Amino acid sequence: MSSSSSDPEKAIDEKPIDEKAVDEKASQSTSLENAIHIQRIVREGIILGGGATAILLQVAMPGVGKGVDNHSNFAYRPMDRLRTTMTYVYCMAFGSPKEKEAVIAMVHRAHSSVKGTDYSADDAQLQVWVAATLYAVGVELYEEIFGPMDEVTAEQTYREYAVLAVSLRVQPDQWPPTRQAFWAYWDQQIASIEVNDHSKHVAHDLLYNTGLPIHLRVLMPWVRLMTGEMLPARIREAYGIKTNKHRQRGYRWTMSLVRNTYPAMPKFIRTYPKKYYLNDMRKRLRKAQMLN
Repeated sequence: MSSSSSDPEKAIDEKPIDEKAVDEKASQSTSLENAIHIQRIVREGIILGGGATAILLQVAMPGVGKGVDNHSNFAYRPMDRLRTTMTYVYCMAFGSPKEKEAVIAMVHRAHSSVKGTDYSADDAQLQVWVAATLYAVGVELYEEIFGPMDEVTAEQTYREYAVLAVSLRVQPDQWPPTRQAFWAYWDQQIASIEVNDHSKHVAHDLLYNTGLPIHLRVLMPWVRLMTGEMLPARIREAYGIKTNKHRQRGYRWTMSLVRNTYPAMPKFIRTYPKKYYLNDMRKRLRKAQMLN
């Protein structure tokens, strides 16, 4: 899922889909039927508000940070990683079996060139971590706004989120089997990963990118506030992101406002990002098939 010089989104645009390149395991693991729990969460556009937090957590893992920093076009095409990640997430949750096969093949092609002496985008452990950040951040935001899920729903949601990992190189037994096991894994990673210069470089390109369109640049102070306050304290400090009483108060005020207004919005507005990225994906898949 890393954005690379062999960009995943370009892989759809420029290359025909080779369905034989898709692992049989991946095809089987993505046959989510009635996956209503993960769909209920990822359809909400507000989840994108945690995107920068998820990215900073991802690149805090040294192998991910090196891969993104050394192989990405993050500085001058900052929206590409968002497009790539959301295409993958929405497709795994809402796509047809053939769409999932095509997008998985796209990701495998992009990952194949993202490697160095001590990292590889095909490393299953790194893929577990990337999927873990998407689960942890997405569920935290969802429950902040809509309230906590009951135990049965929460566990089923967690099991469905495994698709984001096991659709790639991750074996099913490499994804923590329960939420309790997941949070033990999560706490261990948060306590041990080391933010390095690669991580900080990506973070700066993300949070202070002057190449963003003006309508997105005006949102960056809010993004920086939300990201800093959502990050675990140890990771926030390692990135050198400051917090204080005013920022904490601003975060609480923002979340209170969102909690009281967002759920009342029409569903077609709340779910517009899902519609946009799925339409974009399908358009590019049709283009690739025409070129085949």
